[in-house]
Amino acid sequence: MSLPDLLRDGLDVVFIGINPSVYSATQGHYFARKTNRFWPALSRSVLSENPRRALGVDRLEAMHDVMLPPLGIGFTDVVKRATARADELDPSEFADAARELVAKLEMFQPRIACFQGMMGYRPFLRRHAPTLAKPGLGEQPIRIGRTRLFVVPSPSGANAHGSPAEQTAWYDRIAAAVSD
Repeated sequence: MSLPDLLRDGLDVVFIGINPSVYSATQGHYFARKTNRFWPALSRSVLSENPRRALGVDRLEAMHDVMLPPLGIGFTDVVKRATARADELDPSEFADAARELVAKLEMFQPRIACFQGMMGYRPFLRRHAPTLAKPGLGEQPIRIGRTRLFVVPSPSGANAHGSPAEQTAWYDRIAAAVSD
């Protein structure tokens, strides 16, 4: 069980989760759990202004994920296997998954790939660029082709350390980077 990639050429941003939750995979949408702060934070961000206007909604919801690629926003995960909790993933799963994710980013060349939390980015980085210094939040010092890499705090209700306003501010920073 998993979620399909929502990727295509010409994307401004691809949001990259650690892996789908069983709940999200069952629902068929990214970040589907109501306690996840992704959709409320994105909806308050300037990054979602054009998609919300195009869809005629005030707030984006999980059901809108499939409508967003034509509007410049895509979705994938580091590891595609759904689990109840991300800590159920075996570290070996990240090695193959990192290779596959790099191939996807090389193929579609979004302007920005935005990892949702360090838990997914760290194993990706160990596989893709093991000599780089310890990563932090924000823009990363490496690219994949033309794709700039960013890491923002996890929006998961279980992992979130910042406030909803801080999460929104991170998406506003992504919006500013898209405009660069």
